[in-house]
Amino acid sequence: MTAPGIVWFRRDLRLSDQAALVAAAGEGPVVPVYILDDDTPKHRRMGGASRWWLHHSLAALDATLHEKGSRLILRRGKSDEVLAVLAKETGATRVHAMRHYEPWWRNAELAVARRLALVCHDGNYLVPPGSVTTGAGQPYKIYTPFWHALQQHMPPAEPLCRPRDIPAPATWPKSEKLADWNLLPRKPDWSTGFASEWTPGEAGAHERLEDFRDEAARYEATRNLPSIKGSSRLSPHLHFGEITPAQIWHRTADRGGSVGTFLGEIGWRDYAQNIILQFPDYGTRNGRPSLDDLPWRTGNAAQEELRAWQRGRTGYPIVDAGMRQLWTTGWMHNRVRMIAASFLIKHLLIDWRQGEQWFWDTLVDADYASNAVNWQWAAGTGVDSNMFVRIMAPLSQSEKFDAAGYIREWVPELANLPHMATHDPEEAGCRPESYPAKIIGHREARERALAAARAAR
Repeated sequence: MTAPGIVWFRRDLRLSDQAALVAAAGEGPVVPVYILDDDTPKHRRMGGASRWWLHHSLAALDATLHEKGSRLILRRGKSDEVLAVLAKETGATRVHAMRHYEPWWRNAELAVARRLALVCHDGNYLVPPGSVTTGAGQPYKIYTPFWHALQQHMPPAEPLCRPRDIPAPATWPKSEKLADWNLLPRKPDWSTGFASEWTPGEAGAHERLEDFRDEAARYEATRNLPSIKGSSRLSPHLHFGEITPAQIWHRTADRGGSVGTFLGEIGWRDYAQNIILQFPDYGTRNGRPSLDDLPWRTGNAAQEELRAWQRGRTGYPIVDAGMRQLWTTGWMHNRVRMIAASFLIKHLLIDWRQGEQWFWDTLVDADYASNAVNWQWAAGTGVDSNMFVRIMAPLSQSEKFDAAGYIREWVPELANLPHMATHDPEEAGCRPESYPAKIIGHREARERALAAARAAR
């Protein structure tokens, strides 16, 4: 019998538009494997919210593989070592995988290639990261020219159909049990709100896309309104590769209206990968070294304020609503993410890296590239970002984007206040005793942040 090939799944948990699976199935028997590798990423091992999603996504992937007469083999350990053992057990001569661009996965691919015949395929992004360059052949650092250049390569190729058959090996290697990985929180179970919000897996991703498809034309008008569900909420499905940018593009591009704005957000995801390909340590190092001397606040007071921000107890309703939505559902509205991030950085003068780490642990869509690029954009430290001295006013933002309904949903202490008072109950003179006073005044925070910028210069 033809020797089987291994398909190494990572953040590509799908059967359709899966180039690695299609290639392996065309060669002969297939052994699909997912490796829980906490060794290779080191301090970038998946956070708690991502692990919750992973559990359910792997269960869904295994179920769809069983429908094809296949199954998902689960193993733990260092990827190159596990794959070498699995190849020896099965007689596999080749490993197919979707190419990944996080620095630890690039290192893992090199390690696997030293042991086995590794074939990497692209397809997790609109185009392979690093392939869109300037006229001089250099990678882009600024989003706008990158997006203009990327559009010259659009539309992306038609998505691949899932294989009609996935040939099984003569014998199956042993698999670990998903339940034994303890990916789900138990003591305490803080994920009770996740299941009502999300359906991880390929089927859930396409259901979400179909729900959003007719809304894509109104994206420009609704995406910044937290009280309206104008976002696609596809980000965790994209992160885990349950759906591809090409599939989303081809299902939405003909919607008209402001769908181009939505497609630009898909392009931003490609841009973020382009950045970490150039700057692998972008999640910890400023893109603008000139701001390395920013006098971030440290010490007990700063740590107490960081915890208040994490718990949604800052006294700024729009910020608190976002942080509580994050804790309850593993996701936060994009406009509110910007407001909450700016508040931590500019109002509390706390290093953006602490916020980035909190999001890494609590977001179900915690993507290294997007998380780092977005936090550095908010901090003004990125290669393409807001200036540090541009300080977002959370109370004005709350009114501008009509967030009262959103606040009432996530901050129940304020649910019975008059509409306008919901944005700033302290100023309106009706702050309930159960809701905290502002942790710092906006004017005071702004002056302190501007002073910090001057000190850095």
